[in-house]
Amino acid sequence: MPLNINWQQILLHLLNLVILIVGLYLILYKPVKKFMKKREDAYKEREENTRAALDSAKAKEEEYNSRLAGVEEEVSRKREEAARELDDVRSEKLKQVAKEADDMLGAARERAQKEHDRIINGVSDDIKEIVGEAAEKVVMTSSVNDAYEQFLSAAESGAKSAHAGRKKTVTSMSKTDKKGGARKKK
Repeated sequence: MPLNINWQQILLHLLNLVILIVGLYLILYKPVKKFMKKREDAYKEREENTRAALDSAKAKEEEYNSRLAGVEEEVSRKREEAARELDDVRSEKLKQVAKEADDMLGAARERAQKEHDRIINGVSDDIKEIVGEAAEKVVMTSSVNDAYEQFLSAAESGAKSAHAGRKKTVTSMSKTDKKGGARKKK
């Protein structure tokens, strides 16, 4: 042994090193490797589940968006339909109100015409009555005046023949009548 190298020692150290490496491999490396593999598989599985859930969520979102677009179209269509119905109802009500107003106006005109005719008939009856009374007064007044004039003439002529004192009384009476009462002429 020239350099003080003991081959047996070296081989024992190598054997110890191999045992240590195999022991460490079996005790530490293999379980850690197994644990890491399980953990990696679990993460891959979670990622796959997450991707599947994300894809499902995207598909549902697209479905909901398409449904929402359909609903918005339907709501818009319903609004337009409701607006048309409202316009139809409004125009129908306006026509109905206009017809009722025309009917009321016609009835009011008819009542006004009847009232007018009634008033005219009443007034014309009153006018006829007034004209009749006026004509009667005119006729009566002229005939009374004529009769009175005849009476006065007769009285004057009779008074001349009877006596003179009486003539003054009749004459004064005729003057009074001429001024104030029955002998008025219009």
